[in-house]
Amino acid sequence: MPVTSSFDPATDLSADWREGLWLGRIDRGQGPTPVLVAGGVAHDMSRVAPTVSELVAARAFDADAGEAIGDAAALDGEWLAPIDLQCVKAAGVTFAVSTLERVIEEAARGDATAAAGVRARLEQRIGGGLRSVTPGSEEAAALKAALIEDGLWSQYLEVAIGPDAEIFTKAPVLSSVGYGAMVGVRSDSSWNNPEPEVVLVVAADGAIVGATLGNDVNLRDFEGRSALLLGKAKDNNASCSLGPLIRLFDGGYSLDDVRAAEVTLTIDGADGYRLDGTSSMREISRDPAELARQALSEHHYPDGFVLFCGTLFAPKQDRDEPGRGFTHAEGDVVTIAEPRLGRLVNRVTTSKAAPAWTLGIAGLMRNLARRGLL
Repeated sequence: MPVTSSFDPATDLSADWREGLWLGRIDRGQGPTPVLVAGGVAHDMSRVAPTVSELVAARAFDADAGEAIGDAAALDGEWLAPIDLQCVKAAGVTFAVSTLERVIEEAARGDATAAAGVRARLEQRIGGGLRSVTPGSEEAAALKAALIEDGLWSQYLEVAIGPDAEIFTKAPVLSSVGYGAMVGVRSDSSWNNPEPEVVLVVAADGAIVGATLGNDVNLRDFEGRSALLLGKAKDNNASCSLGPLIRLFDGGYSLDDVRAAEVTLTIDGADGYRLDGTSSMREISRDPAELARQALSEHHYPDGFVLFCGTLFAPKQDRDEPGRGFTHAEGDVVTIAEPRLGRLVNRVTTSKAAPAWTLGIAGLMRNLARRGLL
């Protein structure tokens, strides 16, 4: 079941949401429909372009070209993840703190009980260096040489301070869930956490056109056992959440606002447990534009892509047993928020129990054809 009965722009978008330009998708009973919200009014853009990816490619952000369907605050329907045919990419270990946690997972071999001792040892030796060095610089190369000599080098440090960022595919096209949906962790994972992130929306030509929020759900036990298990740790049913809407760049919101974003995370457990965290984009080690450039690489994404920028948040607070740190419990409500982007709310379950993902690319095409949109 959904976390909330309905999406409310007044509480789930920014305080200036009626001045912003927002792009998303809604299903009002017929199927996914791209919607542009301007001046607080929602416009059905499906006759302009049947998918969000095409609207982004064409920069078709003129609300007057669509059909006004009412005030967004009073609109009935299920708000979906705000993307459709875009590839879902992610950048990893882009913050010093999360880098250290990845190294800890690796050194602890995915064992949560061993993490505290490893953390204390590594923080003392390499914590300061990671926070001060620029990736790909001569100073980074010198730090790498010193850590190799000390026997402390890690593949995670390579992508943290080396010239090449870690870029991976987070989820298949159309598999992301949106605001209010259940978000899933594998039922056989015993050490996992949410990852609150800013997500860039990038057109096929590499231009960044806006941003949204995302939960890059992570299984620390799987990835800690081996980095080759990254796919299993990251790509599972309902394990990628995006929303609530894409805030498009305009005169009041730009990439500089993304660079200054302060993302907050709240986890409220059904057992009364509560955890709060923050992730400041000011502390990211690579500029968001550089991450997008590396994600584009020499390849072409004809439907564009979105890019999770990584997170500073790495929960260490014990939940159940001392020394085991944090892991999700079924029923946790995860709220990711940022003043200019709104908030994304999801309830945690297992990937096995979450609603199955059933509407793939072929199903979407059949739906759009039946509606006369192709």
